[in-house]
Amino acid sequence: MQFKHPEILYFLFLLIVPILVHLFQFRRFKKEYFTNVRFLKSLTIQTRKSSKLKKWLLLSCRLLLLTFIILAFAQPFFEAKDNKNSSNEMYIVLDNSFSMQAKGKKGELLKRAVQELLEATPENKNFSLLTNTESYWNTDIKSVRSTLQNLKYSAIPFELDHVIAQINAHSTNAKKDIVIITDAIGIDPKQLKNISKNDVSYFIIPKSEQKNNVAIDSVFINETTNDFYDINVNVSRFGDDIKSISLAIYNQNKLVAKTVANLETSKKTLHFTIPKQEFQGYVSISDNSLSYDNTYYFSISKVKKTNIISIGESAKSQFLQRIYTADEFNYSNTELTALNYNNLEKQDGIVLNELDEIPQALQITVKDFVQKGGNLIVIPSAKSSIATLNSFMGNFGKIQFKSYENVEKLVSKINFNHPLFSGVFENKITNFQYPSTKASFAISNSNPAALFYDDQSAFLSTMITAVSAVYLFSAPINTENSNFQQSPLIVPVFYKMAQFNQNNGVNALTIGNSNPFIVDASLSKDGILEVKNSNENFIPIQQIMNAKVKMTFNDLPLEAGNFEIYNQKQWIENISFNYNRTESNRNPLDNNLLSEYNTADSIESVFHDIQTDRMDNQLWKWFVIFALLFLLCEMAIIKFLK
Repeated sequence: MQFKHPEILYFLFLLIVPILVHLFQFRRFKKEYFTNVRFLKSLTIQTRKSSKLKKWLLLSCRLLLLTFIILAFAQPFFEAKDNKNSSNEMYIVLDNSFSMQAKGKKGELLKRAVQELLEATPENKNFSLLTNTESYWNTDIKSVRSTLQNLKYSAIPFELDHVIAQINAHSTNAKKDIVIITDAIGIDPKQLKNISKNDVSYFIIPKSEQKNNVAIDSVFINETTNDFYDINVNVSRFGDDIKSISLAIYNQNKLVAKTVANLETSKKTLHFTIPKQEFQGYVSISDNSLSYDNTYYFSISKVKKTNIISIGESAKSQFLQRIYTADEFNYSNTELTALNYNNLEKQDGIVLNELDEIPQALQITVKDFVQKGGNLIVIPSAKSSIATLNSFMGNFGKIQFKSYENVEKLVSKINFNHPLFSGVFENKITNFQYPSTKASFAISNSNPAALFYDDQSAFLSTMITAVSAVYLFSAPINTENSNFQQSPLIVPVFYKMAQFNQNNGVNALTIGNSNPFIVDASLSKDGILEVKNSNENFIPIQQIMNAKVKMTFNDLPLEAGNFEIYNQKQWIENISFNYNRTESNRNPLDNNLLSEYNTADSIESVFHDIQTDRMDNQLWKWFVIFALLFLLCEMAIIKFLK
């Protein structure tokens, strides 16, 4: 037993007072008996014995009364089991990602967790509340009651390591109690490493009854004809109990296609044909599990011609004119001596076709062009200076030309996973007639390649950034040095290189993705673009790049849907946003993952355990009760004991 105020125990010396009083009352006097009262002697002896007993009982009661009063003021207690964590600060982490839409025994997991917090959290308990997107520091349940009741699902997936980093960055000298309420979808051992061993963590993992789910992953144009788009819709199935779904495509809320698909495998691609026209709508399915991934919004802009210019000899550029046809491209060719530098900033792509020398002015202009979102294709000349090529290509990445080798090589490998060939091949080709070159440059670079020689060196290297791409051939591809112009590969390769980052396909961005979006727009110095629909409007981060604007959205918008881009009141382009699909898979958590951490069934049990293990067992109330009891005993002795 310990005391909060042990100095008060010095008052126990006051116990000497009733003892002295008692001894004073018990002083012995010599008595002389007169003859006429001797007959009362025997009665007096009996009365004296009774009086002594009463006084001893009163002394005992008074001593105990005073003792218990002094001990009560000293506040005795038994130390708590977990006393070292009694001063911990509490942090409650509430996962409000879309996976918490799943239904448990008592309803949606998030709504049930919020209700338990409101009911079980003591009103005098201070804590900090963190969700996927918001933080409320040093608050209490009264202050955040309205916030919790109106809490919405977040488009940002739950990332425990980011939340823990926020908590660790919050300045405090105290240890922490971290209560984490999540369904644990996406949690891995790396995220758990950020939890300090000095802190006490509690995991509350609500269980969902439904493990099956169907999600629409993506929509893209598979093929374009004169009048129609061939649309592919990728669907994922999680669980084994789902056999079929109904899927529909809407354009401006008008139904344009519908089908019932059998889900024999976990991944399924569904094909639709829609008219070749401007489109803004969505694909929709319905299932009994998560609802956030049942709708996929997408837009298809009006086909715009891509501006391409090639700089080089006309005779060596004729093959480009056959690829970049007038129905999709504004193609032009110019000799280096006749080049108008002012026309370059109006282009979407530039082809440097076997230039013997690259003037310094052209190098500076092309570097600025690429930085502002333009695509560059470099075909070296056999007469090119290696020093000039290295200096020029050093503007775009680490790449070194070594020597020009007169060795015939076969282009024998296609990197089918490269973005350049996305949607080009339905299957990996093995019996393809590959082209060859008679001579080529030896190149040292760490950039990914789209095409390889048979000796595994790169034939077509790529340097892709968020806004542009630079493509580099390691050999001249004129008909004297190569048969690449006669290869079936040349059309998709040059077509896709020119179309990189051009908004002629499906516009469907993911909320939370930092990849930029480029639109054709001419803004004044102080002009801005605004993105809006009927429910939401915002101004993204934007940068003017000649006749284009680069926009970065990060965590905007707040809700998925179809939007329009405006320059003041002038419509520019349609754009669509969707939620990240990372939480569509509701695979159960590995039970061993949280074996080293405290787990609880509810927030109520967490508060109960903390109170039980960390509250000292206060005894002063019992001592007050005993003091009152002995006071009653004293009064009873005085009144009833004669």
